[in-house]
Amino acid sequence: MPAAAAAAAAAAAEDSYGVNRVVDNICRLSPDLLTEACQHILIYLQGQTRGVDSAEISDRCQTAGVRLDHEALQNIIRFLLLTFRSAGKSNLSGDDLVSRLEEGSNKWPKASLQVFHRLWSEHGASVHAQQEVQAMLSISQLVDLQWKLGMAVSSDTCRSLNSPYVSLLLKVVEPSGQISHRSFEMTIPQFQNFHKQFKEMAAVMETV
Repeated sequence: MPAAAAAAAAAAAEDSYGVNRVVDNICRLSPDLLTEACQHILIYLQGQTRGVDSAEISDRCQTAGVRLDHEALQNIIRFLLLTFRSAGKSNLSGDDLVSRLEEGSNKWPKASLQVFHRLWSEHGASVHAQQEVQAMLSISQLVDLQWKLGMAVSSDTCRSLNSPYVSLLLKVVEPSGQISHRSFEMTIPQFQNFHKQFKEMAAVMETV
């Protein structure tokens, strides 16, 4: 085998071993504990918190009798962040996410996959919408923003009927110079965080 091919095979084997080691540690979490860890990640990716509190996740694991060293816990958090970010970017369905996880490792228990499927089916569209807004504002110039408050009768991003939501209509100038309109639906906590981020940006701009 050529040296380059051998090196590539060794790297792939090492990556697979690394993934399986993380999966093994995730499998030590009960469905309820995995749900809590995933919710920390998903709430952050929906823009409702400023970061993932690894210390809180560690405390919950210890309380539940699951002993994980610092590196193992950080690897779990990084894996969940990467998994959900990638799923949001690709706008995957719950079934698609489970299929991708199974392709990456054959060690997933059914109970863990059911947790991923349920949580992503509930929050995936909201994570995707948050990513779309962030990506658009990072490369485009905002011209106008309109919003209105509504009550969900049927919604992908609101967990239950009769939940309040905010509908956003953004007018932006693309890098090409073309003006486009984008609409998004956000939960109330998402919109509150969105507004807070705008205020922080305005405060920074005033000091320039």
